[in-house]
This record gives sequence, C-alpha cells and structure tokens, in this order.
Amino acid sequence: MTKLIFEKSEKNVNGVNLTINDVNIDFIDKKYLSDNDCSILPEVSELEVMRHYKELSDKNFCIEKGFYPLGSCTMKYNPKVNEMLAALEGFCELHPLQDDDDCQGALKLMFNLQEALKTISGMDAVTLQPAAGAHGELTGMMIVKKYFESINQPRKNVIIPDSAHGTNPASAAMCGFNIVEIKSNEKGQVDIEALKAVLDDNTAAIMLTNPNTLGLFEENILEISKLVHNAGGLLYYDGANMNAIMGHTNPKLMGFDIVHMNLHKTFSTPHGGGGPGAGPVGVVDKLKEFLPVPIVDFDGKKYYRKFDLKNSIGKVKAFYANFSVLVKAYAYILMMGSELKDVSSYAVLNANYMMHKLKDYYLLPYASKCMHEFVLSGDWQKQDGVNTLAIAKRLMDSNFHPPTVYFPLIVHEAIMIEPTESESKHRLDEFINVMIDIAKEVKSNPQEVLNHPLNTPVKKVDETLAARKPDLAYKFHIESDI
Repeated sequence: MTKLIFEKSEKNVNGVNLTINDVNIDFIDKKYLSDNDCSILPEVSELEVMRHYKELSDKNFCIEKGFYPLGSCTMKYNPKVNEMLAALEGFCELHPLQDDDDCQGALKLMFNLQEALKTISGMDAVTLQPAAGAHGELTGMMIVKKYFESINQPRKNVIIPDSAHGTNPASAAMCGFNIVEIKSNEKGQVDIEALKAVLDDNTAAIMLTNPNTLGLFEENILEISKLVHNAGGLLYYDGANMNAIMGHTNPKLMGFDIVHMNLHKTFSTPHGGGGPGAGPVGVVDKLKEFLPVPIVDFDGKKYYRKFDLKNSIGKVKAFYANFSVLVKAYAYILMMGSELKDVSSYAVLNANYMMHKLKDYYLLPYASKCMHEFVLSGDWQKQDGVNTLAIAKRLMDSNFHPPTVYFPLIVHEAIMIEPTESESKHRLDEFINVMIDIAKEVKSNPQEVLNHPLNTPVKKVDETLAARKPDLAYKFHIESDI
C-alpha cells in the first residue's frame, strides 16, 4: 500500500538545491509569509516526490487503463494529437485579453469550429462560451426566458420528461421556470397524451435529449415538435447523447430550436474528474440575437469578437470559453471529417451487440433496439441478495470501470452501459463475459460478490457515511493541532 507523503519523510532531506545559503526575502510582501512552524511538513527529495505522485496517479482509473462504459458520459478515447495541438505555444500562451489583431489564428479556429458545429447540429448560429453541458443548458434557458420577454409573453413552464438528466430541471429552475414533469410511456418514450395534457399558453419550452437517457430514439419526435410549436413553445435539445446521431440526423431536422453540444463527450476531449468541458449552444435563426456576447465573426478579411447583439443575454463566462477544449474538439472533427457518421454507426452497433449478449442474464426493462447506450436492471440479482451497487463494485476487481448505476431513476436497480465507438469487439466481449460471470456468481455464491472490491486501494466503504462525513485529514495534522 502506498504510504502517505508524511510517512515517507526523512529528517533533513529536501529537494531544494540553492547555490546561495542565505537568501534575502525582503522583496516578498510580508502578508504572503507565514509564521507557522514548517518543521511538521514532510522532508523528502525531489525524486521521492516524483515517485510519490506517480504512485498516486497509478491508482486513478482512466480510459488508457481500461474500459470505461459510463452511460450518458460518452467516455471515448481522446487521441493524443489533440493534446499536442492544444499545447502549441501560440494557443496555450495566448492571453485571453489580446486584441483581435494579435490572435487571428485562435479566432479563426473558433469561427471554423462554430461553422462545423452549425453543420453537425443544423443550427443557424452558435456560441462557444458555455464551459460545460449544464452551463449550456443554463445558457439555453436564459435565451428562452429573454425570447419570451422580448415578445411580451413571460411564460413560466418548462416541460421535462421523467427520464431526463438531473441538470435539466435544475437549469430551468435557476432561470425562474416552473418544472412540469411528464411520465414516460411503456416504451420508455415521451407519452404523447401526457404531453398534450400539460401544453398551454404558459408553456415556454420542453427539454429533451434524443435518443433519451434510456438510449431509445423518440419515435414521435416530429409530433412532439409540432405539438410544442403549435402551443407557442420552444424545443430545447440536450446534446449529451449526440454521439448516437451524427451524420444520420440532427436536432434541426427533429424540430429543435436550441441545442447544447458536449464537446467533452461527443468530440473526444477528456472530462474525467469533473473537467474540463465545453458546452457550445446552437440556435435557430430567430434566436441568434439572444446569444451571449461576444460571438466570433468574420468580415471577409478579419476574424473578430462581435458584441452588438441587440437582445443578447450578456456574457456567460469570463474571457472566452475553455479554449483548449475547443482546440481539441476542432482537431477531432477535422481528423474524422465525413467519418463522423461512422462514429455514431459504430457506437450504436457496439451498444446493440452488448445489449443482445446480456439481456438473458440481466433484466432488460425496454426491449426495443437501442442507440448508443442501453439500460439494464439488476432486479433479478437483487432477488438473490445482490444489488446493482454490489455488481458495480465486483466489476472494479476486473479492471473495468463500473457503468452508470441507479440512473435513469425510472428504472429500478438501473445499470446504464455506453461502450462508445472506441472499443474493439475483443474488449466488448471481455466486459460481456465478466458481466455474465458475475450474474452466475450471484446465483452460486452471492456472498462472494458482496465481498468485493478486494484489489482497490480503498476496500468496501459505507457510501452514505463517506458522502456525509468524509474524513480527509491526516491524523498527524490533527495531533499537531494544525
């Protein structure tokens, strides 16, 4: 087991080598200097520090280490050329307050990315500012609110299916909207009659992702679009699941007015550990004057940041988005070109292959063909005393990251699996076989499943206690009254 850095400390060992013994620090403002005793800090060499952090990094799970079938997150492989391009000096050392004349290359890249996203989504205008998917949702809802204010119709209701991402109702509520939830039908799709029952002249929008969070395509999307538009409302597209449709269809063709796109999912940029992300928002023509400023534009000679949008919701992020993520996403789009359609084709193929192989061992609550992801239930296993969480922990000892569990909420003991297009059939079969072995083990020896994980740095914990009372302090600090 890896020792803590304090436990590796050796008296009078350090990683600093100064040629001058007495360094005058009078040039440092006194407010930045501490009077605390530093002798309690760990004393280790530079080499030992490097080894320590390498050991810690090896404990992290990442896409380079193993299969990462995290449903709804699209944890695909991030080509290393993306990182190389984002690290180019002209990009990573460019100050965000540089004049437009001094950053034409960066502005050109952003303009071209906007144009590419317009083509992919079908939208008429795009902003790159939002820093993540939920931030894109918030931006979209701000646009919805200002649009109705501009036409003197301050509508208050936003319709959201019960299978939606949790950020959807949160984003709408933050903009002051009332949330109207509608139930899914027996197919796991929007119940048309339930939708009709809540549509009225106070309906501002409906927030949908298509395919939805069950990995199912909304068969009645054109009817949904017509119903909402006839009621005077707008359609918002949650782009979290866009990896399933690229090149086959787009939100504009489905009738959506606003869409956010998760660059850190669909276009390969990594987002493990909560970041970084980017959630550009696209809109139809009648909403383009409401986008946040500035947008990147081109006058035929020069790329520039445009601020004169008469109905703009204002800025939604300091400076201009997460630029390094934009670089990586643009690199991916250029690299894939017309093969973006194949990305979605293979993602859908992989998901259906896995679903077919596992449906006899785990309950499949919705038997329709899936898109890029699918949802199983651990109800059969729970009858034998092993819940979904235990199955996820068992998987960890086989070098697989667990799928998303207990989401969407409408599926009891949910196991949400998204293989993406990155994985080979060989890797998919490895995961399938382990899942089948676990199902068999539940039948033959359920306690053995409940004993796991055994090979992780931290063994089985009380999840509720760990979430509510995390112990993050090293006891040496506590004992030293620091």
